[in-house]
Amino acid sequence: MPNSANTKRLVIVESPAKAKTISGYLGPNYLVEASFGHVRDLPVGKKDMPEALKSKPWAYLGVDIDNDFAPVYIISADRRKQITRLKDLLKQASEVYLATDEDREGEAIAWHLLETLKPKVPVKRMVFHEITRPAIQAAVANPREINRSLVDAQEARRILDRLYGYDVSTVLWKKVQRGLSAGRVQSVATRIVVERERQRMKFRSADYWDIIARLLPENDTRTFNATLIALDGDRVATGRDFDPETGQVRPGAGVIHLDETGARGLAARLEGQRFTVTRVEEKPYRRKPYPPFITSTLQQEAARKLRVSSAQTMRIAQRLYENGYITYMRTDSVNLSEAAIAAARQQIHDLYGAAAVPPQPRRYTGKVKNAQEAHEAIRPAGDSFRTPGDVARELGADELRLYELIWQRTIASQMNDAVGNSTSVRINAVTPAQESVDFGATGKTITDPGFLRAYVESSDDENAEADDAERRLPVLVKGQPLTEKGLTPTGHTTQPPARYTEASLVKAMEELGIGRPSTYASIMETINNRGYVFKRGQALIPSFLAFAVIGLLEQHFPRLVDYDFTASMENVLDEIANGDERAVNFLHPFYFGGDGDEGSVARQGGLQRMVTERLGEIDARGINSIPLFRDDAGRDVVVRVGRYGPYLQRTMPDAPEGEEGERAPVPEGIAPDELTPEKVAELFVGGQTSERKLGEHPETGEPIVVKAGRYGPYVSTGEKTSSLLSTQRPDELTLEQALQLLTLPRVVGRDPEGNEITASPGRYGPYIKRGTDTRSLENEDQLFTLTLEQALALLAAPKTRGRAAAKPPLREMGNDPATQKPLVIKDGRFGPYVTDGEFNASLRRSQSVETLSLEEASEMLAEKRAKGPAPKKATAAKKTTATKAAPEKRATAAKKTTAAKKTTAAKKTTTAAKKATPAKKAAPKKATSTRKKASSEE
Repeated sequence: MPNSANTKRLVIVESPAKAKTISGYLGPNYLVEASFGHVRDLPVGKKDMPEALKSKPWAYLGVDIDNDFAPVYIISADRRKQITRLKDLLKQASEVYLATDEDREGEAIAWHLLETLKPKVPVKRMVFHEITRPAIQAAVANPREINRSLVDAQEARRILDRLYGYDVSTVLWKKVQRGLSAGRVQSVATRIVVERERQRMKFRSADYWDIIARLLPENDTRTFNATLIALDGDRVATGRDFDPETGQVRPGAGVIHLDETGARGLAARLEGQRFTVTRVEEKPYRRKPYPPFITSTLQQEAARKLRVSSAQTMRIAQRLYENGYITYMRTDSVNLSEAAIAAARQQIHDLYGAAAVPPQPRRYTGKVKNAQEAHEAIRPAGDSFRTPGDVARELGADELRLYELIWQRTIASQMNDAVGNSTSVRINAVTPAQESVDFGATGKTITDPGFLRAYVESSDDENAEADDAERRLPVLVKGQPLTEKGLTPTGHTTQPPARYTEASLVKAMEELGIGRPSTYASIMETINNRGYVFKRGQALIPSFLAFAVIGLLEQHFPRLVDYDFTASMENVLDEIANGDERAVNFLHPFYFGGDGDEGSVARQGGLQRMVTERLGEIDARGINSIPLFRDDAGRDVVVRVGRYGPYLQRTMPDAPEGEEGERAPVPEGIAPDELTPEKVAELFVGGQTSERKLGEHPETGEPIVVKAGRYGPYVSTGEKTSSLLSTQRPDELTLEQALQLLTLPRVVGRDPEGNEITASPGRYGPYIKRGTDTRSLENEDQLFTLTLEQALALLAAPKTRGRAAAKPPLREMGNDPATQKPLVIKDGRFGPYVTDGEFNASLRRSQSVETLSLEEASEMLAEKRAKGPAPKKATAAKKTTATKAAPEKRATAAKKTTAAKKTTAAKKTTTAAKKATPAKKAAPKKATSTRKKASSEE
């Protein structure tokens, strides 16, 4: 490696963490600096376009659709300072090494750096798949040129997603709700989740019974269980025999459906009867190891075993990669290098003995549809692997857990098969009524666990049997008599298909060929942040907003959410990456129309024409109405997606046009499949919007009515309203109770100083208030019964909880790498936040005080600075002195308010996955965040 004292080589990577690690391997003659991810991107909208281009009709896209879809790139506001620094460092450099990631995104970052910095010294592309000293030194010694095909593929993907995202999102804004987004991948991912919920909504459960027999072989002391499988030669129905939409046995199934009465009667007839083994089948059992991790399988297993989101998994993995612990984490290759295979086999020998190492190394072939990444599988870095124990003192808890998972999977992939035996037994008994009854039992024994000693894969089905589970049966032979020791009739109920989790959704997308390793985590975040899904535990539940959006796309733009079409677009992008296709040859017919397959976007006139011509055909009311069912009274029940959320509506089919019918609010957090006829009837009883008159107010003569509002039922008379108490139902409310509610808040009395004390219902329960001092009441009855003396006693007692005194910072983080200002984490009214004394940024749900890294904090504050300071609350409104500068101040205030709104929207767009807990990552988060911008329209 050259080491002339007069030679300086500038190495540019994406993140400070990566820069720090690589710098330690290269020595003083190399300047290693971070770009903080992407330095250029398409403008967000027309407002960010250069002045000369703002008047162009395509300015809102940031893509010149009239000139071969030439993109307009602008330097990101929060990267300008770093670009200046990189240009200053260039003046000291004799060469530049662009050392960004080896995938399409990394190649594009390198190209954008080249285009932005315009270096006058030689430029080389430096690539590696792990950050170890040998790998970095080999990369410096063997540079290459920038791969323009990879750059073109990334650029084509970015342009395609911008065209799709902006034009189709405009339709959603006009027909569903402002602020929504559509995307080439996110919309298809949302459709997958919605389709599963539709299946659950159509699902009808079925009950079926069988019998568990506890049997004892002759001359043995061990009993075993066998399950009823047939009666008089006909198979007894199990869950798979029922139609999920009717709950009935499938036509032609040819099975006997046992109910509880039948099962209990049969069990009674079998008591004391002779049981005989009629068949015994033994087969060798062999289970091959799982291949090493790729991006999708890592996310799936991390979700199952560690209970973390896809985004959190990728953030932790990126920290491990950048600090030299694992290989590159965005890959769909299951290949291991010869050095990695040798390292794994050596470690297996050292830990498990020579017998655990197979005679020949294992080599895996990927099964991912459209696999295209050229990296290795995800594995521990280096030519010799460090055990989790070796790195335990160097890693945080999250990093260690994920490293251990990767290490175990890698080691297991090179171990022996697990081998054993599986046994299937058929048993017969005859009732006094001469009914022939068959039972079955299966067993599995593992004689050599092989790779299962190192790693056992989890399943999305929590009831599924683990690969290392054994079911031991006693030694049985045909004709052997068995003694019945108990017969247990057992009932079962069919279950709807399980909802997707992030892990199973990623698996489904991978199987369909939709998305790529670099996009899975960002897609999961996007559909969460857009409000298309919400989580209950790990299950993804689609919102009614998602139903409306997907319904619109399926009815009017079906090709855009077609699974095969979306996968075919990935194929085209792969062809561009391989240099076999030009981007414009694909983009032009997609957007403007042209030749193509029957039903393709091109044959339908292109995206631009589809969006323009079909807009007028879309019935917004129809799109925002999700049919549920027709109730017993013949009324059509639908969920409507309104401006303030979803609500129920039921009308007669022959109702006059424009008749609204009855309405009832949909409780927040309820899943679509939970709106059963019984639940809907309950909601209408408890919250129907048709008013019910209770009577007249005795003092004013005005009518008193009970109504349903967005926040629950309430009573109203004149201008006075009061919410119902938690124990009251609108259909049971009496006039006397309503009059009592209308007295709230009730004046209990005054204290000796003359201060008024009132009793009121509140969001968190009933309470009393004197000035700003409050105390909770034990129950709602006290709202009407509490005396002044009791109130004074409550107020004299200390609060059981209240606002604490000012606290010291929760954590001091050190100086901001960008501004050198000290950063601290404080506890605020709405949770912890990081601050540099001038700008504040709240920690997201995915972040924790303990593990937030300095670089992540720096990035969060950089985003805040880029968006400008938060508006001061109504300061201008309080000033009454008229001056010439007043209009300008008002304009400024308005401008700040607008900026604040934009800040909020941007924050929503880039919120990290909800349960992520980043720790040591430096700029990777920066790089990750920038990548999300680049693919947020997917």
